[in-house]
Amino acid sequence: MKGVMRFGKKGKLSLRYIGPYRISNRICNVAYELELSQELAAVHLVFHIFMLKKCMGDTYLIIPTENIGINDRLSYEEIPVQILYHQVRKLRTKEVTSVKVLWRNQFVEEATWEADEDMNKRYPRLFESREIPN
Repeated sequence: MKGVMRFGKKGKLSLRYIGPYRISNRICNVAYELELSQELAAVHLVFHIFMLKKCMGDTYLIIPTENIGINDRLSYEEIPVQILYHQVRKLRTKEVTSVKVLWRNQFVEEATWEADEDMNKRYPRLFESREIPN
């Protein structure tokens, strides 16, 4: 039997899983031991069932570990790939400019709205072409 392991969150209530990994041993009713890849050697092998999801071919939520670049602290950095849209919202006294950002290892449906000014400071390469659709 195979399962995937919950890894982190991207956006509000959006769980992420990595894997799939083979379940090597059932410790008790709520804990299982997994056969993890070498890059996760520092991770404890036993997981509570709330951290696992049965892998039945639902690849929408699964991120292959070799694609995300896990660092020594067992975390990864979200990297923006492209700006999809640009919008200006008018408030009572000012205008707020936002951009919709597509992130690496994410689907278009999971793109997030970010402040234009913050993204331009952190990732100026995304703004070089400046042909961002409205």
